[in-house]
Amino acid sequence: MRHLCLILASLLLAACAGKGGLQIDREHPSRNQDSRVQYVIIHYTSTDLERSMKILTQGDVSAHYLIGANPPTIYQLVDENRRAWHAGQSEWQGRTWLNSTSIGIELVNPGYIDGPNGRTWGAYPQGQIDALILLLKDIVKRQGIAPEHILGHSDIAPQRKVDPGPAFPWKRLADAGLIPWPQQADVQRHLADLNGQLPAPGWFQQQLARQGYAVPLDGVLNQATRNVIAAFQMRYRPQRFDGEPDLETAALLLAVPTSLPAPAVQTGSSM
Repeated sequence: MRHLCLILASLLLAACAGKGGLQIDREHPSRNQDSRVQYVIIHYTSTDLERSMKILTQGDVSAHYLIGANPPTIYQLVDENRRAWHAGQSEWQGRTWLNSTSIGIELVNPGYIDGPNGRTWGAYPQGQIDALILLLKDIVKRQGIAPEHILGHSDIAPQRKVDPGPAFPWKRLADAGLIPWPQQADVQRHLADLNGQLPAPGWFQQQLARQGYAVPLDGVLNQATRNVIAAFQMRYRPQRFDGEPDLETAALLLAVPTSLPAPAVQTGSSM
């Protein structure tokens, strides 16, 4: 009898909870919405797969995906609907702290090694980039990521980060239709238009800001500005990324597709 009473009491409590508990009508979704995910940020791990996995699953940082090199396996470590801690202090197109609005992808890659003959950057195996491109296409389709929002860590944090580095093949992503890329004919046309006149530092700053970079706008060629120039060069001209403004960099800035108008070219001292 006591057992029967407990069952009846449980049923009564469940019925009361059903009547007075939380009830939500989800039959009227708004058409005015999109994904919270606006960016994809690409990184390298600076270490091997085993240590990368340990850091990203047990350490203080994380990423949504980790892609091994040999074999090029894709590991999902964080659900895309949750925030991963990969971007840190960051900014693009005026939006800051991009962890909350981005998907982070880490590539197993040693980064760079400083030796007696200078700095050597680790190469990315073709299979690893093939896997990345497949993953990016899937994310872009599901999340509606704009092409100009597939970025490197160095793009969103140029004062403190250099990954994925100059060895990363951004052109392959462009060839796959994932990111915008300057056409060589446009670069040559802009070089001719510049007519050997190097734009002033303030012009470079305005152009970099137009692309989306967080850059000083004080007209002074300082170290912070050089760091941003170097980040742009690593992406579009990895053969030389010294952070110095030059005519080719100016032409590339003009040739990279963007929706914002270009500032008028002003020449002047680069000091």
